[in-house]
Amino acid sequence: MLSFWSQKLKKKETSPEEILDEYLTKIKKFDEKIGAFIEVEEEDARNWAKEAKKRWEKGQNLSDYDGIPIGIKDNIVTQGRKVSCASKILEGYISPFSATVIERLQALGFNTMGRLNMDEFAMGSSTENSAYKITRNPHDLSRSPGGSSGGSAAAVAAGFVPAALGSDTGGSIRQPASFCGIYGLKPTYGTVSRYGLVAFASSLDQIGPLTLTASDARLLYECIKGHDPRDSTTIPASKYRVVQKPIEELRIGYSEELLDGCQSEVKKSFEELTRILRKEVIKSGDLFPIHLPHQKYGIAVYYITATSEASANLARFDGIRYGYRYPSNNLLELYEKSRTIGFGTEVKRRILLGTFALSSGYYDAYYAQAQKVRRLIRQDYLNAFQEVDLILLPTSPTVAFLLGEKTHDPVQMYLSDIFTVGASLAGIPALSIPGPTQGLPIGMQLQGPYFSENLLLDLAQKLETAYGAKMAKLG
Repeated sequence: MLSFWSQKLKKKETSPEEILDEYLTKIKKFDEKIGAFIEVEEEDARNWAKEAKKRWEKGQNLSDYDGIPIGIKDNIVTQGRKVSCASKILEGYISPFSATVIERLQALGFNTMGRLNMDEFAMGSSTENSAYKITRNPHDLSRSPGGSSGGSAAAVAAGFVPAALGSDTGGSIRQPASFCGIYGLKPTYGTVSRYGLVAFASSLDQIGPLTLTASDARLLYECIKGHDPRDSTTIPASKYRVVQKPIEELRIGYSEELLDGCQSEVKKSFEELTRILRKEVIKSGDLFPIHLPHQKYGIAVYYITATSEASANLARFDGIRYGYRYPSNNLLELYEKSRTIGFGTEVKRRILLGTFALSSGYYDAYYAQAQKVRRLIRQDYLNAFQEVDLILLPTSPTVAFLLGEKTHDPVQMYLSDIFTVGASLAGIPALSIPGPTQGLPIGMQLQGPYFSENLLLDLAQKLETAYGAKMAKLG
């Protein structure tokens, strides 16, 4: 869709204002049912479109994409606009600066509009943990769009925006992309700046695109990636070791033991995808099983690591510096009540888990052990990539589950990330693509070695000719 609108703009067949109007009309008509947006920011969006139109008329457009709308997850800050992370504790907070990814998109003229709904502080897999609303899957309103970037995925799948940014800590871009039948890329850790992304787990968080096509995912990734002196974890371009290989010669591995717990629909989709790969794509390559011995510990390692880092990162939300403040002259009561009232149930659960794992007497037993196993999981991938070029897995063991189905069983909710946490712990890139399906969307996940985004997207574009993402039919 980004390239489609770009061509329309270049041929003067439309204007930024007309493009925006088309999306705003659909949002106003259907988002009351879906709940993708916390706030649309219509006035700002219209002002940006108006200025973009003037630039196109004068031949001074900032890029071929000047004026095209992009949805933004509500944990990525924009100067002068609200950001809440879907939490009451940040209600009404206005950011004094913009995230690096926002600066880069706006420098190209993209209309960064709207605050898309999410699980509070990106903690969840269903977008049911938002303090403001529940987001519904555009393909079936009784089901979850996934999380925590459920608002971003739902907005793209419903056609409310041509593309959106989300954040991925343990699968929060890929799992919603899977449930909503679109593309979702978690880049190599350090290739995209986290400056201006409200931190959940700093060693895991990455910003990435959610799009209707693989080519749009590539385009948006190229726009936002790159070294940032304000984020010490970003990697200079000179350090990239770009992975390239002819698609037809790829060696692709998959883990048979990890498929055992999948729904039958997911297994069928996986089998059909492997058939397509063998028959139509990797004719001189190979597709064979590999062993990832420590992946079974991924969920435990991820949740110890992520909750521990969340405990430290969320300590700043104390009712003093910013955010909700409970009216009290007693300092201890102010801290306690501000956080008790401001944070939701899942956030409090994870803060408690993380604080426990980091506490004296338990640090060595839990957090330190988790980091040792994290290193083994990373080594599993390094060993595997000596044998194969890419790894293929389902994105989620199930199709989109019903809203309310897992909210009373946090462990079952956590297990929906079983196929995504490994790439996050290792810091490697991973891409969720729509899998073959006759019913609800089913995502398949491609994982590659560091800096192999181009290879992942090349293969995804090749598969797009066999089947592709489709917008939900609303009405």
